[in-house]
Amino acid sequence: MSTRTWQQIEGALVFAALVATVAALGAPWAWWVSVLIFFAPDLSFAAYAAGPKIGAAVYNAVHIYGLGLALAALGLALASPGLVAAGLLLSAHVGCDRLFGYGLKETTGFKHTHMGNL
Repeated sequence: MSTRTWQQIEGALVFAALVATVAALGAPWAWWVSVLIFFAPDLSFAAYAAGPKIGAAVYNAVHIYGLGLALAALGLALASPGLVAAGLLLSAHVGCDRLFGYGLKETTGFKHTHMGNL
């Protein structure tokens, strides 16, 4: 199997595990807020208006597992169920992106990723 396929499998597992965890724990808001939070990281593409280097840096900073997991950990430390759920949903978004082959962006253009060209 290729490394891309392994990353897609990993993404699927992360996505499924984190969405299931949020569902089991329950989010302190309506279901549609979870959907908005899940898709919120994609708004980072707007940073490409400042050029491909800044765009890639902002997009990549938002599209790593660690950001969402750090927010979830902070939520645990602060006893904030909303922050825990939001962090898990952000990382679930990254897993979903990897599942569909969307990787971290190269500075050469939006369609050039660490998983290959889109």
